[in-house]
Amino acid sequence: MALVGYARVSTVGQSLDTQLQALAECSTIFQEKVSGARDDRPQLALLLNFVREGDVVLVTKLDRLARNTRHLLEISEYLQSKQVALRILNLGINTSTPTGKLMLTMIGAIATFERELMLERQAEGIELAKQRGVYKGRKPTAMARGEEVLALADRGLAKAEIARQTGISLSSVQRILKTAATS
Repeated sequence: MALVGYARVSTVGQSLDTQLQALAECSTIFQEKVSGARDDRPQLALLLNFVREGDVVLVTKLDRLARNTRHLLEISEYLQSKQVALRILNLGINTSTPTGKLMLTMIGAIATFERELMLERQAEGIELAKQRGVYKGRKPTAMARGEEVLALADRGLAKAEIARQTGISLSSVQRILKTAATS
C-alpha cells in the first residue's frame, strides 16, 4: 500500500508549499499549477494511471481535486474500480469505509450547490450595479483598437513599433494583423 498525494494550485503565482507539507507522508506526490475548472490536468491523469490496488490517494482539500460533484464522482468511481481509497485531509474523509463514501458524495453535492449560489449572487450583484450605472464591465480589449493597429501597419510600421505606440502587446498586434489578413 502506497500513499500517493495530489497537490494543485490555480495559478503559477500561488505556492504549493502548504499542501506539500501536509502530504509529506506520501511516497509520491503529483503536483500542478492549473485551474481546477480545466478538465485537462496532466498530473491528475498521471496519478490516476499510477495508483494500484490498495493505494490511498491523499488530497488536502476537496476543491484541490474536483470543482463539481460530477467530476468528483467520476474520480471517486474510477479510484474505487481500481480498489484505491481517497482521503481528504481537512474533512477527515476516507473512502475505504461506507461512511466515508457517503460523506464524500454529500459534501461534493454541497460544495457544488454553494458554488452555484455564489455565482448566482455574483450575477445579481452585477445586475444591480449595472442598473445603478456603477458596473461598466471589463475594459475594451486590444481587438477594440484593431483599426488603429491596421492603420499603423499600412503606414509601414514594424509590429514591435505598433505595439509600443499603442500600448498593446506584440502578440495582440500580431493576432489583429493575422485576423485582418485572413478576412
